[in-house]
Amino acid sequence: MAVNGDCLEYEVTNPGTAAADVSVLFGWSGSGERLSDNLSAVQRGVAPGASVRGRLPLAGAPVPPDLPVGALPTFAGVPDGVVPRSAGPSASSRPAPGVKVVQVRSVPTAEAPSEGGACPASGVRVYADRGDAAMGLRVVGLHLENCGTAELVLDGYPQVQVLDGAHAPVTGVAVLEGGAAIATGTGADAPPRRFTVPPGGKAGSALVWRNTNDASSDPVNAPYARVRATPGSAPVMVTPELDLGTTGRLGVAAWTPEGP
Repeated sequence: MAVNGDCLEYEVTNPGTAAADVSVLFGWSGSGERLSDNLSAVQRGVAPGASVRGRLPLAGAPVPPDLPVGALPTFAGVPDGVVPRSAGPSASSRPAPGVKVVQVRSVPTAEAPSEGGACPASGVRVYADRGDAAMGLRVVGLHLENCGTAELVLDGYPQVQVLDGAHAPVTGVAVLEGGAAIATGTGADAPPRRFTVPPGGKAGSALVWRNTNDASSDPVNAPYARVRATPGSAPVMVTPELDLGTTGRLGVAAWTPEGP
């Protein structure tokens, strides 16, 4: 990673065995010039074992032309993910902010959530929103859009599997039907009902949990969840950042229609 006053350059590597969408969150390192906002970037379809470079403009600066391979410098003696104030291969009249990598997440490209663009082969988009958190209670919305040409019948709850940072299933977490199993008044406790989502129609669900900790066990932090809209449907991996504490419980709301 390298940064100057105009742009941030970074590199991501996919160590897995399948193509992956890799997202990176950057933040201020605590030294040097501050970033005005945290920055995020996504590289889609990174092949197994491949490394891909990208760049982000800083403070509205234009992104310079791509660097040739090998032009991205490294910095000896600098903590991993932290860029010194003077870093950067190109000159800039602006001081370079101090930047570090805050978080890296990846999902298999074949299971990546979709909010726009081409309709997935399944004809259904599924994705999670940024959620809401208050007093240890978390609610993250799940959203479904029928972008295909056939009607979709929903009757019940999405199937949800909790996954750790390596995409492995997390044991010891009870996935419960209904948000009321965790807390009432979240809007996620309606009983299931059968309804049809026409082409262009939408539906919603939610994940509800508490970040409560005690001495009973180690806290569970699971970045990912694999979601199937209906039994047997194609899986989608979302990133709700499940900080379940020691509660060991995750509530899943029933599908309900969204919009007209």
